[in-house]
Amino acid sequence: MARKAKATFDTEAFLATVNHGRKISILARDDIVFQQGSPADAVYYVRRGAIKVVVTSTQGREAVIAILKPGEFFGEGCLIGQPRRLATAKAVAKSEVMRLAKAEMVRVLHTEPAFGEYFMAHLLTRNSRVEEDLVDQLFNSSEKRLARTLLLLSNLGKEGAPQQIIPKISQETLAEIIGTTRPRVNAFMNKFRKMGFIEYNGDLKVHSSLLSVVLHD
Repeated sequence: MARKAKATFDTEAFLATVNHGRKISILARDDIVFQQGSPADAVYYVRRGAIKVVVTSTQGREAVIAILKPGEFFGEGCLIGQPRRLATAKAVAKSEVMRLAKAEMVRVLHTEPAFGEYFMAHLLTRNSRVEEDLVDQLFNSSEKRLARTLLLLSNLGKEGAPQQIIPKISQETLAEIIGTTRPRVNAFMNKFRKMGFIEYNGDLKVHSSLLSVVLHD
């Protein structure tokens, strides 16, 4: 009798189904996913909303090191033996997050090549973005860093149409991301609006023309 072919692994279904160490949580704004220094025992996946990753120094100063959008993993340090969380993850707005226990994540990575490729693509993309962020911090002005951040949050826009940033990101959070003060962010935002690069009146919309600020020497 011919051996029955193994069904194709459905990554989207896997990341949408609660089962075998997978749990979905609904978070309100500022709800904590995990705290810096807590045990690292799971990987997380953003299904809806956005998650802010924050590092706090021993002096109590905070820095936002990432804003994660739907389709992104975080907390993967546990897979390489990281015993404690190096940062705090919290919701920027109402969000939906899946928790994948470490044992379940290891199991599916070992048994499902399709998921392994999907996760590897995520890691490579994340690594590339971290390198770009480092170059941005080292060589670009805070105005350029803000423009780049807004473009990333809006996915650069599609077909020239302005793209709304969802969920809403406060100017305080933007200041933390780019390493400057809220008044400076406010001044840059007003400048971008006057130049027609962004629109905001409750909701923030970003035009692809904002790219000219990043490209300008």
